Amino acid sequence: MRARAAAVKLLEATNVRRAAVDLVSDRRHYEEIIVRAIGAARTSVWIATANLKDVHIEAPIGTRARAQGRYYSIVERFTELVRAGVELRILHGAPPSRHFQASLAKARELEPPRFDLRHCPRVHLKLVAVDGAFLYLGSANFTGAGLGAKGDGRRNFELGVTTDDDVLLDASQQRFDRIFSGKECGACKLRRSCPKPLDSR
Repeated sequence: MRARAAAVKLLEATNVRRAAVDLVSDRRHYEEIIVRAIGAARTSVWIATANLKDVHIEAPIGTRARAQGRYYSIVERFTELVRAGVELRILHGAPPSRHFQASLAKARELEPPRFDLRHCPRVHLKLVAVDGAFLYLGSANFTGAGLGAKGDGRRNFELGVTTDDDVLLDASQQRFDRIFSGKECGACKLRRSCPKPLDSR
């Protein structure tokens, strides 16, 4: 009996998942998502957001622009990532802001297959997955106010979690990919009013 109880305890212990989980609020969204995770991306960045705006970020550390206190469009950072071979996928619920669209119009290198921007009016999830190893899930849209890129008293109050848990990463990326690839479009009750169903691409 004791041997069986010990075996059950050992089995339970081996099935325990261990992962880093961190609570992120307000300004830390900028530091953890923009600077640390997206800034260090090597293979892929997947972003899901209800609202998409032209976030302005600090120039990279060690550059002349940083020494001058220069900020630049996240679209420029996306271009740098694409040049480095990183795949970027963005899934958004509302049309991008005019400023984002203007910055994107100047970025000639941001085109499929390395950069893919897709619109689904039903998207309200906020997710950032980087290299299949970092996951953010929370309240923050991909906007300056949401990601803490605004000054004190102007940014939103936001809360989310970051993790490297492979089970959550797999489930979240599968959900993202199902929407992104149009697999949810067939049964969508809003299809008739959708400007461009993703399964018609």
